[in-house]
Amino acid sequence: MLRAFFRTEAGSTSVLLTATVLALLWANSPWGHTYEAFWHTHMGISFGDARFSLDLRHWVNDGLMTVFFFLIGLEVSYEVRLGQLRNRRLIAVPAVAAFGGMLVPAGIYLLLNYGGPAAGGWGVPIATDTAFVLGVLAVVGARCPDPLRAFLLTLAIVDDVLAIMIIAIFYTASLSVPALLAAIVLLGAVVTLRWLRIWRAPAYIVLGFALWVATLQSGIHPTLVGIAMGMLVFVYAPSDQKLLLAGEAVHGFTSDPSAERAREAARRVQRAVSVNERLQLRLHPWSSHVIVPVFALANAGVRLDAEILRAALTSPVTIGVALGLLAGKFLGISLGTWLPLRFGWGILPGNLVWGQLLGGAAVSGIGFTVALFIVDLAFKDQALHDQAKIGILAGSLLAAVLGWVIFKLAWDRGGVCAPPEAEPAEELPEVLSVPVGPTDHVRGPADARVTIVEYGDFECPYCGRLHPVLEELLRKHADVRLVFRHFPLRTLHPRAAPAAIVSEAAAERGRFWEMHDVLYDNQRFLTDADLEQYAAEMDVVPWSNVPGHVARIALDEESGRDSGVRGTPTLFLNGIRYQGPLDLDSIDRAVANLRKSP
Repeated sequence: MLRAFFRTEAGSTSVLLTATVLALLWANSPWGHTYEAFWHTHMGISFGDARFSLDLRHWVNDGLMTVFFFLIGLEVSYEVRLGQLRNRRLIAVPAVAAFGGMLVPAGIYLLLNYGGPAAGGWGVPIATDTAFVLGVLAVVGARCPDPLRAFLLTLAIVDDVLAIMIIAIFYTASLSVPALLAAIVLLGAVVTLRWLRIWRAPAYIVLGFALWVATLQSGIHPTLVGIAMGMLVFVYAPSDQKLLLAGEAVHGFTSDPSAERAREAARRVQRAVSVNERLQLRLHPWSSHVIVPVFALANAGVRLDAEILRAALTSPVTIGVALGLLAGKFLGISLGTWLPLRFGWGILPGNLVWGQLLGGAAVSGIGFTVALFIVDLAFKDQALHDQAKIGILAGSLLAAVLGWVIFKLAWDRGGVCAPPEAEPAEELPEVLSVPVGPTDHVRGPADARVTIVEYGDFECPYCGRLHPVLEELLRKHADVRLVFRHFPLRTLHPRAAPAAIVSEAAAERGRFWEMHDVLYDNQRFLTDADLEQYAAEMDVVPWSNVPGHVARIALDEESGRDSGVRGTPTLFLNGIRYQGPLDLDSIDRAVANLRKSP
């Protein structure tokens, strides 16, 4: 049970929050003077007259955090090659949102601190803490759909890359050219090994450590080494040949179990997955549960006595950081989301309403790890240092509360998938424009007392959650029937229309509902190859009559628009629009009322 908890996002966030609280308690305890003394303890290695030494805080900030940024580099590399960052239209919206979410907070901070001794701290409120944001989203639960998580993860990756560039460009105090040249040569050696396809871990570890030392000596922050090394790690999709070899090895082991066959099967299965993904799997627990919490323990401690708090209440540094995180992130990300949607530069990864997007913009104001990181680089004065930390804690806490409130309000208004640019202001029809006819897809008796017409989209996550609810209703009531009509939201769900076409191909063989259930049970797997596989299993030719199927789907869409459908799922009960919550109890009550009516 405990292991399962720690594998969740809420679990890793709890560890980080605990470390933060411990740091604050330690710094404000009767032994508070030992906090700074401990983290300034020097530790190093020596060889003859050569000595390399850092204090414990710098070993954490410059050393352990390099592993954290290495993991970010791995994620960026994977997303660019195989993930969401391959699609430019999907990147556009979160990328512009991330840029706005950095520009506006920095502007708010500079408005309050420009020309003063703390002006260099403008970078503190620019970065979002991915770990805390994911933890908050895990607590939000069903109010945060998977497409919003995908949007915020893409935004966080872009945010992290921009933050690293800002650290490298604006927070490098001095530059040692010989050390920088050495770092470039070592980086070239790593690239050469990759080009030669030499994947020996010891070689990369030795070169990586030497590169880290050279970068540290050059004056550039060594966390850049982490993200550069991560982006160079090879990533690939499993090839058919590797999958076949892995399958044969596993089959060989199951037919004749032995230690040798077990080792070979494990080796084949492991090689089918890229090094990038294997490293992410191994490093994520260490980063989430050890490295980032230790960083918080080393940096979050700030004394909160009456004098310091009074100074912070009127400090432009504290106010600038807190407002930058709370208002700056919210306004910047919201505006950065609206602009590309308004001008058609990109699309969202799923079907989201503005309430969810605004909630995501609010929680993105939780700036902790990278914010504390930049505080250490931006301020040498201890008073400014403490005031900035108080601003981070206050702004992040308020951003989390604001996000939770927005999510709750958005949820209470209902969970219908409506694209932000399509939220209607007009009065929508409440009556089904086209009655159920012989060409409709019907599940249930023809003489049913209650007919539920669903306008759905096979890729819509809300439709996926509604699917088992409607199945349960049909099981409970023999006099209820379900009619499914297509309403694919093409700009938001690129796989919805092909899935609808395949379902129509199945309908020609009398297997629509069988395909309907398969598609909803496999919403994450709707590529052309997946759809062809589902069709083959049902002896269906998926693309035999595409123009005819498209025309059939278009009729459903036209009837939906005429009936006031603007998003999915939309339900009509006996021809009247259903406007209640989309849970089993609520719909069941509405159905029961109709069954009682004469």
